[in-house]
Amino acid sequence: MMQSAMSMLFPPQCLSCNALVEDRFLLCGPCWRETPFIMGLACDHCGVPLMGEGAGDELCDDCMTSPRPWSQGRAAVIYKGNARRIVLALKHGDRLDLARPVARWMARAGAGMLGKGALVVPIPLHRLRLFRRRYNQAGLLAHEIGRECGLDVGPDALIRRRRTETQDGKNAGERTRNVAGSIIENPRQSGLMAGRSVVLIDDVMTSGATLAEATRACTDAGASRVCVLVLARVAKDA
Repeated sequence: MMQSAMSMLFPPQCLSCNALVEDRFLLCGPCWRETPFIMGLACDHCGVPLMGEGAGDELCDDCMTSPRPWSQGRAAVIYKGNARRIVLALKHGDRLDLARPVARWMARAGAGMLGKGALVVPIPLHRLRLFRRRYNQAGLLAHEIGRECGLDVGPDALIRRRRTETQDGKNAGERTRNVAGSIIENPRQSGLMAGRSVVLIDDVMTSGATLAEATRACTDAGASRVCVLVLARVAKDA
């Protein structure tokens, strides 16, 4: 009764454009068509979509040329069009309400990595950037994925020990040098990742430099396996 009354007062709206929809946490038809979900064959290490059909362990040219330090990677959407708008709204627009529905997209994309006993760990923000932004969007996504999949979350398993420049505008080499040595295991969480399968969570993967640095930190902390799961993947040909 109460839920029906609330629905009449506050009818469910599209996550993106606020058009009326049938239920909460949905996109309307036009916004769904403008959101480039990654379906079908994808690179097993970075999640970028691939042409054709395969067994599911194929790699893109970039991952064959420069192998990733993690075991497996997936993304829910390509970072363009409506997906880009949703990412930016979550990251910079205080749209914290988006975390739960897009985390469900991520959970579906990364279902094969989110097995029993996995530890979900967000990419950390430096404390000064966290203070300015007020929340870590990767932390929000990790929390919702953990809740969706019934997995433990290590929100503070990793820390940034130094503040880095923004990665915007940098090439792959510059991105790698910018984040080198910046992410480590949180000394207060020592042993949390030891012997466990860790799934790193972030909002966007571009070159993968930050995720690679976080993977090394997890490996140094004793993680038995590290996978990465992001909301959006930047694709060169998208």
